[in-house]
Amino acid sequence: MPWTRVRVNAFGGPEVLELETVPDLPQPGAREVRVRVRVTSAAFTDVMIRKGMYPDVKEKPPFTPGYDMVGIVDATGPGATRFRAGDRVADLTTIGAYADYICLPEDRLTLVPKQISELDALGMILSGVTPYQMLHRVAKLKAGQSLMIHGAGGAVGTGMLQLARDAGITAFGTDVSAKHDLIASLGATPIVADASEAAVIEATGGGVDAVFDPLGGESLSHSLHALKPGGMLVAFGFQNEVLGRGGSIPLDFVKLKLWDWLPNGNATAFYSIGAMRRRHPDWFREDLAMLFTLVAEGRIAPVVAEVLPLDQVREAHGRVEAGTVAGKLVLQVSER
Repeated sequence: MPWTRVRVNAFGGPEVLELETVPDLPQPGAREVRVRVRVTSAAFTDVMIRKGMYPDVKEKPPFTPGYDMVGIVDATGPGATRFRAGDRVADLTTIGAYADYICLPEDRLTLVPKQISELDALGMILSGVTPYQMLHRVAKLKAGQSLMIHGAGGAVGTGMLQLARDAGITAFGTDVSAKHDLIASLGATPIVADASEAAVIEATGGGVDAVFDPLGGESLSHSLHALKPGGMLVAFGFQNEVLGRGGSIPLDFVKLKLWDWLPNGNATAFYSIGAMRRRHPDWFREDLAMLFTLVAEGRIAPVVAEVLPLDQVREAHGRVEAGTVAGKLVLQVSER
């Protein structure tokens, strides 16, 4: 039976994403299941992988991208007993989800509760676990404290703002003015992107307890100066370098390490969802389950910008790279 996947045949721009028809279905191995992918997403992480700039992905082209997915169990391999055909499951795949089918180890998969839609479930994997772990596992903020996140109108940013509101944490978010109404609707105070250090200090009333920075480069030093004494800077991306706006991924890591030794009481950390999952696989399952509960209770809801068919993957990547997407951009892989 023929099926479709997206292939990256060389690192580069959206034009390197090509649809490919495969004649025969993949077969699940021992303790694996085959999943018919329903939805995946176009995220900035996927852009980094497509460009060959994501530290956690060592694969060279050709390969199929796709960092997260929700799908239906289609077949089980020898010794796989956790799921049955027809079960809805979710996973942080890192690569491989831009395809009609994917085979995965059964112990990586999380069952999606029946009361949660596939779009809501997808919104909790990369874009939900990332802010949840940064907030509660890394910065460990409590009610009454404050935070600022750059790119607050994106998928991770809107997730962070909702989690902060739910936890009683005051939130500030920087982004382009077109996304300020969205930021305000999520209970946060919007700040113009590229605001000066003085403007940020004034807007936040003297600084915040934690800053979450996906930009890297020069932004990191500005973020550090936005902290209150004893605050924490959590870096979780390198958008400036990826987009050619300066910065260096190795240098950013060095700066964070050096700043962590400064005698000002501030702390720094770099967050990677993949690295955190490798160190603490139980945390990923626990946190994703918690997020599903928060969604089911109506306490949070992912912001979905649009749902596009998989054959518009190039357009989706272009929009993500341009920074025009408010919330999460979803790719519909299959409709059945």
